[in-house]
Amino acid sequence: MKSKVYFSSTITPEKVLELYKMIEGKLTGRVAVKLHSGEVGNQNFLKPDFWKPVIDYVGGTVVECNTAYEGERNTTEKHLKTLVKHGWDMYFDVDLLDAEQPDLELSYDGEIIQKNYVGKNLANYDSMLVLSHFKGHPMGGYGGALKQLSIGVASAYGKAYIHGAGKPEEIWTADHDSFLESMADAAGSIIDYFDGKILYINVMKNMSVDCDCCAVAEDPCMADIGILVSDDPIAIDQACLDLVYQSDDAGRDHLIERIESRNGVHTIEAAAKHGYGSRDYELITVQ
Repeated sequence: MKSKVYFSSTITPEKVLELYKMIEGKLTGRVAVKLHSGEVGNQNFLKPDFWKPVIDYVGGTVVECNTAYEGERNTTEKHLKTLVKHGWDMYFDVDLLDAEQPDLELSYDGEIIQKNYVGKNLANYDSMLVLSHFKGHPMGGYGGALKQLSIGVASAYGKAYIHGAGKPEEIWTADHDSFLESMADAAGSIIDYFDGKILYINVMKNMSVDCDCCAVAEDPCMADIGILVSDDPIAIDQACLDLVYQSDDAGRDHLIERIESRNGVHTIEAAAKHGYGSRDYELITVQ
């Protein structure tokens, strides 16, 4: 059976919630809402007011993790200040998962890594809503649901561990495809941890070739496309890539160059081998 991916070209907070309601049911107990808090200086990340209706509806706690590179989110003190600066605490309960050590170590039968390190506060939650801003990425080629599940949920040490394909000291020098495969492994560990009680929303808006983690990012290079919702992280990312390729927008080639130059689709290929989702999907358009 094909995975269902719901899609609307209308991009509003209300439409996000409308599409979410088409697949709700998996999120139980305490809900962790994983999103990108935005690096200070970045102009493209999706702001708290955009996500507010769906986060309020699920009664979730916004969760984030520290970064493994220099910036305004690489220490607990700085990251907490950034969360306040960007207004997340004004609307929501916020939890920096790796604010305190030790990390929570997850085991997984991955192709490259067999462990994943996440903030210990993840143990306080029963299910997860993954809110992803789909766009390009300097290393992964693109950023979507799989990146949020892997690098996004990993602790600062865990991020280095994934980037280094199991060797955190090789964070920026590891074999590139091994890094992409490690992301697929790490994503699988989070899916196992929550026993599949995860739902995904990707928003194709403000699509720069750069990630929200970039303090200095290019402006969006192509027109907004829409909102996608699914319970399959592989299908939703594949659908986003397909929509980019199908677009006749003049700026799409710039984004495609970023994706292809980093072999971005390989993360999806590697994830599909694990079987926790499918690249075969049905796109259900909602007006």
